[in-house]
Amino acid sequence: MTAGTRLRALILGSLAIAMVLSLVYSTSTHYGHADVPVASTAAEIKPLVAGDPAPYFTVETVDNESFDFDPRRLERPVVLISFRGGWCPFCNIHLSELKDVLPELSGMGIDVLFLSGDRPELLYSSLSRETQGHFVGLGYTILSDANAQAAIALGIAFKASDKTIQRRLDKGQDIERSSMQRHGVLPVPAVFAISREGEITFAYANADYKVRLPNDELLTAAAELVAQ
Repeated sequence: MTAGTRLRALILGSLAIAMVLSLVYSTSTHYGHADVPVASTAAEIKPLVAGDPAPYFTVETVDNESFDFDPRRLERPVVLISFRGGWCPFCNIHLSELKDVLPELSGMGIDVLFLSGDRPELLYSSLSRETQGHFVGLGYTILSDANAQAAIALGIAFKASDKTIQRRLDKGQDIERSSMQRHGVLPVPAVFAISREGEITFAYANADYKVRLPNDELLTAAAELVAQ
């Protein structure tokens, strides 16, 4: 191979790599906030809003199997509900309250997916016994976002303070390999309604983790989702 041929091959190879990187970048920005830095605080998050395309992300099931959420291949409308983890008492209260609306959402033809910052094997066991009892037989799906991929893509990830992490450890709470300990990241509790076409039709995120979306507002958003 001559010097000129090698140079041409090198240039073509560089162009090909540049095209691939450009495609990856454009896909990440179009389907979520994968390119946006994690917010320094909960108050600084930039969540996706109604009208945005829902993001593609990979989380894990309770059996440690990958679960790909692909908004371009949805069979039914989806409601995504993120929470910090089973160690959070306010998350347990919210999840217990949702028991009253999950059957209605299912009856509307909506799939409900819960996204937790806990690792897969703690998705159920970390919840309070009362919360676990409330969800028996409701057919919901709870997924692990311990890698924080979904939280980042949805724009609801923020840096957990060292004080917050240490407080959890001092209380003896099992946060090993959670999004908080592995990456120092927590999700702001949020709700996203997503149409079968992959468009976000409703979004709610509150930096105050003690404040959650009321059930009646969730049902109103769900009704609007299925009416489209």
